[in-house]
Amino acid sequence: MSFLNDHMATRITEDDGSFRTKMLAIAAGMTNVIAMGRGDPDFHTPAHIVEAGKKALDENQHHYTGPHGIPPLRDAIAKHLNAEYGLDYAADDIAVTAGVQESITLIMLALIQPGDEVLITSPRFTTYDMAVNLAGGVPVPVPTFQKDDFALDLTEIEKRITPKTKMFVLVSPNNPTGAVTPPNVIRGIADLAIKHDLVIVSDEIYAKIIYDGYEHLSIASIKGMKDRTITLNGFSKTYAMTGWRVGYMAAPADFISRITDTRHTLSINTSTISQYAALAALTGPQEPIDAMIEEYKARRDYLLPALDEMGLTYGKPGGAFYVYINVAGTGMSTPEFCEKLLRETGVMLFPGTMFGDHDPSYIRMSFLQPLDKIKDAVERMKGFIAKHAKAAA
Repeated sequence: MSFLNDHMATRITEDDGSFRTKMLAIAAGMTNVIAMGRGDPDFHTPAHIVEAGKKALDENQHHYTGPHGIPPLRDAIAKHLNAEYGLDYAADDIAVTAGVQESITLIMLALIQPGDEVLITSPRFTTYDMAVNLAGGVPVPVPTFQKDDFALDLTEIEKRITPKTKMFVLVSPNNPTGAVTPPNVIRGIADLAIKHDLVIVSDEIYAKIIYDGYEHLSIASIKGMKDRTITLNGFSKTYAMTGWRVGYMAAPADFISRITDTRHTLSINTSTISQYAALAALTGPQEPIDAMIEEYKARRDYLLPALDEMGLTYGKPGGAFYVYINVAGTGMSTPEFCEKLLRETGVMLFPGTMFGDHDPSYIRMSFLQPLDKIKDAVERMKGFIAKHAKAAA
């Protein structure tokens, strides 16, 4: 190990990076790999959004902005949240960040004291764990289960609340499961938050991508919840803008004002060009977004029966673009399953253990490839599973 690595602070951990790196290294040496593990939409950013970014450059809009973003974008975000989700925010309640990732870190640095416990929907996007650890807090996973399609259960939340619990992180629709927690459960979470005096972080980055009559309820729209809730959302998933790095948080204006210096310290401001592109995303035509969501639905509607045919079970995803699949019947742990699948077929998936899941039975599959490639991946998986089932027999 290097000198610097020997002196690394204990707050820096690496739970899943090594396996991800290993998988990417294997894939780099192969041809015709079908990547179905990542969460990066395969669509191009819609043309009118790209043009807005180019126009910003041409008009010299590439200097610093205020730490919380350009006023027109903050105003557009507030109006969007009101129109889409019934959330009563104004421009002063909005902070634009370098993706939701930065919002997460900023929130934990602002609110979590050493020893505070943070309940987090699990399996989960483990950026939350890292951010809580950086602030000196203690991440406490709240498990969800396949029998419930991985939606949250109020009993599982409440039995993990202790005098040290300060915050609950609600992620719906969820990554990696695609679960949409029903409105009645969201209302129950609101009751728990008030009863136990908890802060709620509501991660709604996938809220626009909903299927089959599932309903998304923003918890900050419930009476008594706005003052204790921070709503997170952004442009990466809905608008295929992952590389533009624009997210935002919505919270009471006095909180947004109080964190100005901390937000400035992290990155000064979100890319100015990207902010103008995000403004065009909200205020421009939405038909390209509707078309992308329809395509995600078509892919999902093909994929779920195909998994049934392979004898694989899963939690039915009500939103996002993932399905969380149980492969325990293959007799392999999920890291073993994913590595062998990649080496033998060229299909790359990621194990649930990379998403904080201690049950080594699950993999995350994203449907972020064209339908013909998804069909190809399914045929390869069918052969792989049949081969290993026969070998096991």
